[in-house]
Amino acid sequence: MKEINVPLVRIDVNEGRTAAELQTLSRGIHDAILAEYGIPERDYFHILTEHPQGQIFAQDAGLGFERTRGVVMIQIFTQGGRSQEAKQRLFAAVAEKLAGVGVSGEDVFIGYVENTAGDWSFGFGRAQYVTGELAVPKKCGPAGRTK
Repeated sequence: MKEINVPLVRIDVNEGRTAAELQTLSRGIHDAILAEYGIPERDYFHILTEHPQGQIFAQDAGLGFERTRGVVMIQIFTQGGRSQEAKQRLFAAVAEKLAGVGVSGEDVFIGYVENTAGDWSFGFGRAQYVTGELAVPKKCGPAGRTK
């Protein structure tokens, strides 16, 4: 069963990684979303931006650790309805995937923003979930799985 689809992912990093490393970061995040949320493979919408040194400010929010210049700032925009448990599993899966490519846990920052089906346009200036060109994804149950 599929869960609610269509995450848009923004990834911000400091300059210095190769094109292959950037692709690996993006793919790792997408693979975590696929595994945890069961979205279709082609719901792959990522924007990756490199910043000159000194343009990303990411402290520890008082948690007592230091970030490095390898910090990866991730924003996930998706339709609401997933449980806190599902989100926590996703956060852990993203951190695990990125650890596998050399990003330490303190350098993984994730912001999660929920919206509704009517907040998306996939082209032509139309909200395809509203016009009926795309089926509105199913709502999730309490465990983060589709009802």
